Amino acid sequence: MQEIDFDAVYQGKPPVDGSEAAFEKVPWDIGEPQPVVVALADAGDVRGDVLDVGCGQGDNSIFLATRGFHVTGVDGSTTALEIARQRAARQGARVDFVQADATTLDGIEPQFDTVLDSALYHCLEGDQRSAYSAALHRVTRPGARLHLLCFADVGNEALAIPMAVSQDDLRQHLGRHWDIHEIRAADYTTSLTQEGLAHAMQLMQQVPEVDDPSALRTDEQGRIVGQVWHLRATRIS
Repeated sequence: MQEIDFDAVYQGKPPVDGSEAAFEKVPWDIGEPQPVVVALADAGDVRGDVLDVGCGQGDNSIFLATRGFHVTGVDGSTTALEIARQRAARQGARVDFVQADATTLDGIEPQFDTVLDSALYHCLEGDQRSAYSAALHRVTRPGARLHLLCFADVGNEALAIPMAVSQDDLRQHLGRHWDIHEIRAADYTTSLTQEGLAHAMQLMQQVPEVDDPSALRTDEQGRIVGQVWHLRATRIS
Protein backbone atom coordinates (compact mmCIF):
# COMPACT_ATOMS: atom_id res chain seq x y z
CA MET A 1 0.00 0.00 0.00
CA GLN A 2 1.30 3.44 -0.90
CA GLU A 3 1.80 6.03 1.83
CA ILE A 4 -1.34 8.09 2.27
CA ASP A 5 -1.33 11.87 2.64
CA PHE A 6 -4.00 12.28 5.30
CA ASP A 7 -4.16 16.05 4.96
CA ALA A 8 -4.97 15.50 1.29
CA VAL A 9 -7.70 13.03 2.20
CA TYR A 10 -9.38 15.54 4.50
CA GLN A 11 -9.02 18.28 1.86
CA GLY A 12 -10.64 16.17 -0.85
CA LYS A 13 -7.39 15.90 -2.84
CA PRO A 14 -5.63 12.81 -4.27
CA PRO A 15 -4.22 10.90 -1.28
CA VAL A 16 -1.26 9.18 -2.97
CA ASP A 17 1.46 10.34 -5.33
CA GLY A 18 0.68 9.78 -8.97
CA SER A 19 -3.06 9.62 -8.49
CA GLU A 20 -5.46 12.16 -9.94
CA ALA A 21 -8.49 10.91 -8.03
CA ALA A 22 -9.59 11.67 -4.49
CA PHE A 23 -11.84 9.91 -2.03
CA GLU A 24 -15.48 10.68 -2.69
CA LYS A 25 -15.94 10.61 1.08
CA VAL A 26 -13.45 10.18 3.92
CA PRO A 27 -13.89 6.43 4.57
CA TRP A 28 -13.76 6.68 8.38
CA ASP A 29 -15.80 9.88 8.74
CA ILE A 30 -19.31 8.81 9.70
CA GLY A 31 -20.19 12.17 11.26
CA GLU A 32 -20.83 10.63 14.67
CA PRO A 33 -18.97 8.55 17.24
CA GLN A 34 -18.22 4.94 16.47
CA PRO A 35 -20.93 2.71 17.99
CA VAL A 36 -18.28 0.71 19.83
CA VAL A 37 -17.07 3.91 21.51
CA VAL A 38 -20.61 4.76 22.59
CA ALA A 39 -20.91 1.25 24.03
CA LEU A 40 -17.68 1.71 25.99
CA ALA A 41 -18.97 4.91 27.56
CA ASP A 42 -22.34 3.35 28.32
CA ALA A 43 -20.63 0.42 30.03
CA GLY A 44 -18.48 2.65 32.24
CA ASP A 45 -15.26 1.56 30.54
CA VAL A 46 -14.04 5.14 30.10
CA ARG A 47 -12.78 7.05 33.11
CA GLY A 48 -10.83 10.15 34.10
CA ASP A 49 -8.90 12.23 31.59
CA VAL A 50 -9.11 10.80 28.09
CA LEU A 51 -6.60 10.80 25.24
CA ASP A 52 -8.17 10.20 21.83
CA VAL A 53 -5.10 9.47 19.72
CA GLY A 54 -5.57 9.70 15.96
CA CYS A 55 -8.78 11.61 16.61
CA GLY A 56 -9.34 12.68 12.99
CA GLN A 57 -12.32 14.99 12.67
CA GLY A 58 -13.05 14.56 16.33
CA ASP A 59 -16.42 12.86 16.59
CA ASN A 60 -15.33 10.36 19.26
CA SER A 61 -13.62 13.13 21.24
CA ILE A 62 -16.67 15.36 21.03
CA PHE A 63 -18.99 12.57 22.12
CA LEU A 64 -16.88 11.75 25.17
CA ALA A 65 -16.67 15.43 26.08
CA THR A 66 -20.47 15.64 26.03
CA ARG A 67 -20.46 12.74 28.49
CA GLY A 68 -18.47 14.87 30.91
CA PHE A 69 -14.93 13.68 30.28
CA HIS A 70 -11.93 15.96 29.89
CA VAL A 71 -10.70 14.93 26.44
CA THR A 72 -7.55 15.68 24.49
CA GLY A 73 -7.71 14.75 20.82
CA VAL A 74 -4.38 14.26 19.06
CA ASP A 75 -3.79 13.94 15.33
CA GLY A 76 -1.00 14.56 12.86
CA SER A 77 -3.25 16.29 10.33
CA THR A 78 -3.78 20.03 10.73
CA THR A 79 -6.77 19.81 8.38
CA ALA A 80 -8.46 17.13 10.45
CA LEU A 81 -7.91 19.11 13.64
CA GLU A 82 -9.40 22.26 12.15
CA ILE A 83 -12.50 20.30 11.13
CA ALA A 84 -12.63 18.79 14.62
CA ARG A 85 -12.48 22.20 16.27
CA GLN A 86 -15.30 23.45 14.05
CA ARG A 87 -17.46 20.45 14.88
CA ALA A 88 -16.78 20.80 18.60
CA ALA A 89 -17.73 24.49 18.49
CA ARG A 90 -21.00 23.71 16.71
CA GLN A 91 -21.89 21.14 19.37
CA GLY A 92 -20.74 23.24 22.31
CA ALA A 93 -18.18 20.63 23.35
CA ARG A 94 -14.88 21.50 25.04
CA VAL A 95 -12.03 19.39 23.67
CA ASP A 96 -8.32 20.13 23.59
CA PHE A 97 -7.24 19.32 20.03
CA VAL A 98 -3.46 19.06 19.63
CA GLN A 99 -1.24 18.27 16.67
CA ALA A 100 1.44 15.69 17.46
CA ASP A 101 3.21 12.66 16.06
CA ALA A 102 1.55 9.63 17.64
CA THR A 103 4.85 7.74 17.81
CA THR A 104 6.39 10.35 20.12
CA LEU A 105 3.53 12.48 21.50
CA ASP A 106 6.04 15.27 22.08
CA GLY A 107 4.59 18.09 24.14
CA ILE A 108 1.87 15.91 25.68
CA GLU A 109 2.07 15.73 29.46
CA PRO A 110 1.53 12.47 31.44
CA GLN A 111 -2.03 13.06 32.55
CA PHE A 112 -4.36 10.46 31.04
CA ASP A 113 -6.43 7.72 32.65
CA THR A 114 -7.96 6.34 29.45
CA VAL A 115 -6.56 6.09 25.93
CA LEU A 116 -8.77 5.56 22.91
CA ASP A 117 -7.26 4.53 19.59
CA SER A 118 -10.04 4.25 17.03
CA ALA A 119 -8.30 2.95 13.88
CA LEU A 120 -4.87 4.57 14.15
CA TYR A 121 -2.63 1.63 15.07
CA HIS A 122 -3.06 -0.18 11.76
CA CYS A 123 -1.75 2.92 9.93
CA LEU A 124 1.63 2.47 11.63
CA GLU A 125 4.33 0.00 10.64
CA GLY A 126 7.04 -2.03 12.37
CA ASP A 127 9.12 0.00 14.80
CA GLN A 128 6.54 2.81 14.70
CA ARG A 129 4.16 0.54 16.60
CA SER A 130 6.65 -0.13 19.37
CA ALA A 131 7.48 3.58 19.63
CA TYR A 132 3.75 4.34 19.77
CA SER A 133 3.27 1.89 22.64
CA ALA A 134 6.08 3.57 24.58
CA ALA A 135 4.71 7.04 23.86
CA LEU A 136 1.28 6.08 25.19
CA HIS A 137 2.90 4.67 28.31
CA ARG A 138 4.79 7.93 28.88
CA VAL A 139 1.71 10.17 28.69
CA THR A 140 -0.55 8.05 30.91
CA ARG A 141 -0.93 7.65 34.63
CA PRO A 142 -0.39 4.39 36.54
CA GLY A 143 -3.38 2.11 36.04
CA ALA A 144 -4.47 3.82 32.83
CA ARG A 145 -6.70 1.88 30.45
CA LEU A 146 -6.13 1.43 26.73
CA HIS A 147 -8.92 0.71 24.26
CA LEU A 148 -7.42 0.11 20.83
CA LEU A 149 -9.39 -0.65 17.68
CA CYS A 150 -7.54 -1.82 14.57
CA PHE A 151 -8.58 -3.70 11.46
CA ALA A 152 -8.38 -7.44 12.09
CA ASP A 153 -6.61 -9.98 9.92
CA VAL A 154 -9.75 -12.13 9.95
CA GLY A 155 -13.36 -11.31 9.15
CA ASN A 156 -12.56 -8.75 6.47
CA GLU A 157 -11.97 -11.01 3.51
CA ALA A 158 -14.54 -9.18 1.37
CA LEU A 159 -12.83 -5.85 2.06
CA ALA A 160 -9.27 -6.93 1.20
CA ILE A 161 -7.90 -4.49 3.79
CA PRO A 162 -4.15 -4.09 3.28
CA MET A 163 -3.30 -2.85 6.78
CA ALA A 164 -4.98 -5.66 8.73
CA VAL A 165 -3.28 -6.58 12.03
CA SER A 166 -2.85 -9.91 13.79
CA GLN A 167 -3.26 -10.50 17.50
CA ASP A 168 0.37 -11.60 17.65
CA ASP A 169 1.40 -8.21 16.24
CA LEU A 170 -0.55 -6.42 18.95
CA ARG A 171 1.05 -8.50 21.68
CA GLN A 172 4.52 -8.08 20.21
CA HIS A 173 4.42 -4.29 19.97
CA LEU A 174 2.24 -3.40 22.95
CA GLY A 175 3.04 -6.10 25.49
CA ARG A 176 6.15 -4.43 26.91
CA HIS A 177 4.24 -1.41 28.17
CA TRP A 178 0.65 -2.67 28.45
CA ASP A 179 -0.90 -5.60 30.29
CA ILE A 180 -3.27 -6.96 27.65
CA HIS A 181 -6.44 -8.37 29.19
CA GLU A 182 -8.43 -9.16 26.08
CA ILE A 183 -8.39 -8.95 22.30
CA ARG A 184 -11.77 -9.64 20.78
CA ALA A 185 -13.60 -8.94 17.54
CA ALA A 186 -15.78 -5.85 17.26
CA ASP A 187 -17.50 -3.90 14.50
CA TYR A 188 -16.21 -0.70 12.94
CA THR A 189 -18.56 1.43 10.87
CA THR A 190 -17.26 3.13 7.73
CA SER A 191 -18.83 5.90 5.65
CA LEU A 192 -18.61 3.74 2.53
CA THR A 193 -21.52 2.14 0.76
CA GLN A 194 -21.03 -0.82 -1.54
CA GLU A 195 -20.99 1.56 -4.50
CA GLY A 196 -18.17 3.65 -3.03
CA LEU A 197 -15.97 0.81 -1.85
CA ALA A 198 -14.26 -0.11 -5.12
CA HIS A 199 -13.22 3.48 -5.72
CA ALA A 200 -11.80 3.81 -2.20
CA MET A 201 -9.94 0.52 -2.38
CA GLN A 202 -8.35 1.43 -5.69
CA LEU A 203 -7.10 4.70 -4.22
CA MET A 204 -5.66 3.03 -1.13
CA GLN A 205 -4.10 -0.09 -2.59
CA GLN A 206 -4.90 -0.42 -6.30
CA VAL A 207 -6.92 -3.62 -6.11
CA PRO A 208 -9.78 -4.70 -8.37
CA GLU A 209 -13.40 -4.41 -7.39
CA VAL A 210 -14.79 -6.67 -4.69
CA ASP A 211 -15.70 -10.01 -6.26
CA ASP A 212 -18.75 -10.62 -4.12
CA PRO A 213 -20.42 -7.43 -2.87
CA SER A 214 -23.08 -9.53 -1.15
CA ALA A 215 -20.42 -10.73 1.29
CA LEU A 216 -20.05 -7.21 2.70
CA ARG A 217 -21.77 -6.40 5.96
CA THR A 218 -23.69 -3.13 6.18
CA ASP A 219 -25.60 -1.28 8.88
CA GLU A 220 -29.16 0.03 8.68
CA GLN A 221 -27.92 3.06 6.75
CA GLY A 222 -26.17 0.95 4.15
CA ARG A 223 -22.69 1.78 5.47
CA ILE A 224 -20.12 -0.97 5.24
CA VAL A 225 -19.07 -2.50 8.56
CA GLY A 226 -15.60 -3.97 8.99
CA GLN A 227 -14.17 -6.16 11.73
CA VAL A 228 -11.61 -4.77 14.15
CA TRP A 229 -9.70 -6.15 17.06
CA HIS A 230 -10.69 -4.42 20.27
CA LEU A 231 -7.72 -4.62 22.58
CA ARG A 232 -8.26 -3.86 26.25
CA ALA A 233 -5.14 -3.29 28.32
CA THR A 234 -3.86 -1.62 31.48
CA ARG A 235 -0.67 0.40 31.73
CA ILE A 236 2.25 -1.49 33.22
CA SER A 237 3.74 0.69 35.97
